[in-house]
Amino acid sequence: MILSLQIVVMLCSVLLVLLVLLHKGKGGGLSDLFGGGVTSSLGGSSVVERNLDRLTIVTALVWIVCAVGLGLLINRGG
Repeated sequence: MILSLQIVVMLCSVLLVLLVLLHKGKGGGLSDLFGGGVTSSLGGSSVVERNLDRLTIVTALVWIVCAVGLGLLINRGG
């Protein structure tokens, strides 16, 4: 059980990093470094942004639940 939660936490961590980097930049910063400053008609859809926001929130919630569960399992001894 602990191993499976560790794998889920690692996968969610990598996915969260990628999802956050996909968000449109609100100003100067790291998002401009990865091409966020370039405006494009293909990525400007509000539906895409809302779906990306939802996916990011769901992934973060899964990460939090798994991290708390992992901590409780490790604390109890297995």
